[in-house]
Amino acid sequence: MAKKRHTPEQVINKIREAEGAIAEGSTVAEAARRIGVTEQTFYRWRSEYGGLRIDQARRLKRLESENSRLKRAVADLTLDNQILREASGETSESFTLSPVCRPREGALWRLGATRLQGAGSSSLHTAIQAKPCGR
Repeated sequence: MAKKRHTPEQVINKIREAEGAIAEGSTVAEAARRIGVTEQTFYRWRSEYGGLRIDQARRLKRLESENSRLKRAVADLTLDNQILREASGETSESFTLSPVCRPREGALWRLGATRLQGAGSSSLHTAIQAKPCGR
């Protein structure tokens, strides 16, 4: 059987109709059958649209679609950024420190000074790995 898509306005109207039937004394199963959906769908709709008015439901759907569009845009930009970093030869691995051994505050300052003097990222990575982990 093909799925039938309902607009938010239709869903809210059907929830109101079903809740009216439940208030008159019919069971949830009968009310769901009367509006043409399963009990599970009725409960899902009620949890999503239960206290909303029609204009709020429209706004909710509009915000959800905008949110998904923005998430796709961020994912695309992140991918582009990673591709550009790989193309330039810069990797995030060369700047990470081991979580077990963190250098002291002075070591971080020396690392910054070494970077300012023009040492390549691979030599910095080697220097970080060669330092002992004792405090």
